[in-house]
Amino acid sequence: NAEYGQVDEYAPGFSDSVVGYDALAPPDLERIFGLTGGNIYQGSMGLDQLFTQRPTYLTPAYTTPISGLYLCGASTHPGGGVLGAPGRNCSKVVLQNKHK
Repeated sequence: NAEYGQVDEYAPGFSDSVVGYDALAPPDLERIFGLTGGNIYQGSMGLDQLFTQRPTYLTPAYTTPISGLYLCGASTHPGGGVLGAPGRNCSKVVLQNKHK
């Protein structure tokens, strides 16, 4: 596996520590996990899905039409990844609204 070899250059022994792996294509992700279109970011990162448009212009700033219900995660700004920014941003909005 070429990828493992590259990791081994920086972390010797990595390849030997791998017990198993599974490669899933987008159709597999949709079928197994229910991710629409197999998109792990819960929506494309196209121009219509950036900034306050995530997940839709109808739900800006992590709020919803239902009082006290907020959205965060990969479907909200700034999108998915392993950085936690959607949760942080949403919690700030929740705290701001709590003090109103």
